[in-house]
Amino acid sequence: MSSIKLIADSGATKAEWCLLSGKKKKTLFTQGISPYLMSTDQIVKMLNKELKPKLKNEKIGELFFYGTGCSSPQNAKNVKKALKEVFTGTKSIYVDHDLMGAAKALCGNEKGVASILGTGSNSCYFNGKRIVKNSPGLGYVLGDEGSGAFLGRKVIQHFLYNTFDEELMAKFQAKYQTDRLDILDHVYRQPLPNRYMASFALFLKENRGHFMIENIIEDALNEFFYHHIYKYRESWLYPLHFTGGVAYAFKDVLKSLCHSYELQLGKILKNPMQGLIEYHS
Repeated sequence: MSSIKLIADSGATKAEWCLLSGKKKKTLFTQGISPYLMSTDQIVKMLNKELKPKLKNEKIGELFFYGTGCSSPQNAKNVKKALKEVFTGTKSIYVDHDLMGAAKALCGNEKGVASILGTGSNSCYFNGKRIVKNSPGLGYVLGDEGSGAFLGRKVIQHFLYNTFDEELMAKFQAKYQTDRLDILDHVYRQPLPNRYMASFALFLKENRGHFMIENIIEDALNEFFYHHIYKYRESWLYPLHFTGGVAYAFKDVLKSLCHSYELQLGKILKNPMQGLIEYHS
């Protein structure tokens, strides 16, 4: 069997792929695979267009795929089916959800609470081998506290309700050049509204220091702690680790929340890939 491994970490917005051949590694990116929003055929089409050409004719022996939405057995089955269609010569294809990928990347073989704060949000208590507890996420419509979609929704609300002060209203208008009808059309009629809403989280990162911006960030992350981190007794016993674009962008806020709640902060990784490479090497 080929010793070449392909590791994938996929959120709803983008997927990172790493080709491991001995000591050599090659990183590739495609759009994210969201099995709740994409059919098996759409996944196959996207991979054939965005990934296969970049891999040339590498013979991949093992494929480890960690992706959003794959905690549902049916979704995992659909993703595996798509991967088998694309990687016909690969003997071993392993599919698990992105939370397991994050837990392995952040905790390795140690105990800890692992959280994802990206386009969506999720968390778990990992005992060094498997996920023992998971505070159920409710997706971007009902939950996803602390995520890019959650933060972006707050930004949109502040703009549409005219809650931002004049300075922020002007900055928002200049950056996005959009209006109420366009925003509502994207949120309610266009595909992938979670990605669309998450794109507005960047506005927060670009305007740090303004009291309204700081309040939105702190409130959103505080809600994540309240609804999720607090649900694990283990949060007071083991380190709290975080991964994802939101976690990385606002790591100072996570640090101060851990400090005020007297919780031990562990790693904050922009994405889980480096940890997954170490785990699977």
